[in-house]
Order: sequence, then C-alpha cells, then structure tokens
Amino acid sequence: MSDQDNRLRCSAITRRGTPCNNYPLQGSEYCRVHLPLDAGSITSPETGKIGEAGENAPPDIVGETLDANLRQQLIRELDSLIERVRAMTPGYSPPPFSPRRLLELIRENLENFSPELRLGILEKLRNSVGEDLFDIDTWKGIWYILNYSLDSQRDFLRRRIRGEFETDEWGFDLEVLEAVKPFMDFMYYKYWRVQTIGLENIPESGRALLIVNHSGQLPWDGAMLGTAVYNEHPTQRLVRTLYASWFPTVPFFSALFTKLGQALGTEDNAKRLLEQEQLVAVFPEGIKGAGKLFKDRYRLARFSRGGFIRMALLTKTPIIPVSIVGAEEIYISLAKSSMIAKLIGFPFFPITITWPWLGPLGFVPLPTKWYIDIGEPIAMDGYGDDAASNLVLVSQLTDQVRNEIQEMIFTRLAQRRSIFTG
Repeated sequence: MSDQDNRLRCSAITRRGTPCNNYPLQGSEYCRVHLPLDAGSITSPETGKIGEAGENAPPDIVGETLDANLRQQLIRELDSLIERVRAMTPGYSPPPFSPRRLLELIRENLENFSPELRLGILEKLRNSVGEDLFDIDTWKGIWYILNYSLDSQRDFLRRRIRGEFETDEWGFDLEVLEAVKPFMDFMYYKYWRVQTIGLENIPESGRALLIVNHSGQLPWDGAMLGTAVYNEHPTQRLVRTLYASWFPTVPFFSALFTKLGQALGTEDNAKRLLEQEQLVAVFPEGIKGAGKLFKDRYRLARFSRGGFIRMALLTKTPIIPVSIVGAEEIYISLAKSSMIAKLIGFPFFPITITWPWLGPLGFVPLPTKWYIDIGEPIAMDGYGDDAASNLVLVSQLTDQVRNEIQEMIFTRLAQRRSIFTG
C-alpha cells in the first residue's frame, strides 16, 4: 500500500452519516468542502504554521493558498486513482500517449455533451494547461484512464451483442444491476431522500419473506426497498421481488425485471426461491394496492387469499412486515378508466393530476419524502408440517400480518409532519 493510501482523510461526517473520503487541506483536518468547520484556519505559505483567516494573512494570500492546496489535492487524488486502476488491470496497455491523441480522444467524445458543457470543458482544459496544473506523468495517467474506460464500454456492448454474459437460473444479470444502480441511488438518496429503519431485522443470510404494502401506480416501492437493502444492509443482500402476472405482457419491463433478479409472482417461484435461502419480497395487495385512488391512500386493500402465508409455513420461513410511507403521494390518482385499461390490456388506467394531460411528463413522480420501516420477524418454524393446509390458521396469520403493517403505517403517518419534508 502506498503512502498516499495511508494518509488521513477529512475529519468531517457527511450528511449521510458516513466519514468524508476527501483528503484534508494542508494544515487542516478538513477538506475544502468542510473547511468552514475549521473556523477558517489556513496554512501560512511563508511559515507553514496555521493562522486564522483574516488575521495573519491578507485575502489574496488566503485565496492563492487555498487554490494551490486544492490543486495539489486534485493531483494527489488523480495519481491515487490512476494507481488503483492500473492495479486492477495489470495486463491492460493503452495506445502510446501524445498530446494530439489525448485531444482527439476528448474531441471525439465532446458530442455527448451540450454546446455549453463542451465550451466549459475545453476552457477548463486550456486553463489547466496554462497554469501547469498537471505534470506530464499525470497527463499520461489521465490518458490511461480515458482509454481504459472507453475500451471497457466498447467491450461491454460487444459482449451484450454476442450474448457473452452470465446470468443465474432466474435471469439475474449483475452487470445490468450495476448499470441502473446510479439512477436508483439518485432516486433513493437525492430525489425521495428515503429513510430506512429496521434493517437489522433482516437476517445477514438465509431465507426471509418481506411482506410490503403496495403503492405508487408504478413499481417504485419495490425498487426503493431493493435499493435500501442492497446499499445499506451489512451483507448487501439482493431482494427478489415477485411481480404481478400481467408484467410479462410489457416486453421492456418484463425483461428488465428479470435481469434485475426479480421473478413472476407464483407460489412455485416463491417456494423455490425460499428453498434457495433467498430474500423474497411480496406485495399481497396486488393490483388493488398499486391502483388505489388518492383518497384511499395508506388504507391497505384486502390481502390475497393467504398464498404468502402458505409459502412461509411450507418452507418454515420467517415473515418480516414492511411499511412504506411516501410512495402513495408520488402520483395523485383521482380516477381510473376501465375502458382505456381494457383497450391497452392493463389491469387499470389511472387518471392523475399530471397524466395523461402532460403526456410523458405525467410519469414524472413527485419528490415526496419516503420512510421504509422494517418490522421484527414473525417466526413460522413453530407450526406443524400440516399447518399450510389449515385454512383457519392461514386466515388468522394473514390478518395478523396485515394488521401489523397497517399499524406501522399509521404510526409513521402520525410522526410525519409534511409530505415533502417528512
């Protein structure tokens, strides 16, 4: 490990509650982003000692010092990134470096940006060269990373076209998951600012059945639950959501769900997944839950006829109740058109305040604040082998789980003060 990797990081804690990964400025415990936490302290370029900004240094010296520190920090982090990429790809050799080849590579890819961004990129590049920001070795490193990134993308597309990629028996494709993950992370952390409570109730390994309330017209609720568990659970478990039987009639979504590891919602599929020690999510409200009108939000529709309870009893799988609050306001559904639904083959066709009046823009969800509450597991291994065929028991357990989720929803709603800020 290099000395660069052993350097201390910024002492600040980010808004997500994780340590900042940036390197601190010289003479400070904080990076440039969190410098105000250091009460404006800077390093004097003459003495190397820390002084208070505005007391021991004139403003122009302060600005030049911070700018120089930022440049040095950028160079160090670029060098560190270059070394990590080289270590991961020891056999990779890019074309020989030359300034002309680097500019050609940049010019070829500028068309992917808007005219304003193109101009900004070129101006920053010109200023960097004029200020001697990077030495020749750093420019060679940037050349290495750019070529490696482009070659990786080309290789990815070639393998996709030739069918040279791996999936499991359910069609799960890890590369597709990693490709859509940045968008899901944006929706989770930035757009809906999802707060997930109770992740410790999900086991680190072994089977479990998540029972979740349905909402939101489109399956955003399942996507955000899967993102929460994959990102924030200690073992980054994959949630296998069982989707409705009408989704295979929608070619794009059906293929995407399969590649993301989801499965058709049948008892046989659920039983097989649980026997493989998977983490399975079920939305027992079904289409009735997804198509609720705004006036019926957060009132659970009737659960299915206990199919998920029978699966849990047969496989001795613990049931974990999950409530999602915030998803039922992303589309304000005022009515449903059964005639249009029949024409297009959908189970329901919502009429919202934005759809179909705004066309494709009507699909853009509102930026509400979400809460995902994960309850304590309900054990199923204490029942006999014939419990799944006991209709009274199945009905009682179905009502128990439904009531518990409804209570979790009401508790969260009582604590919430605003739809958009929580």
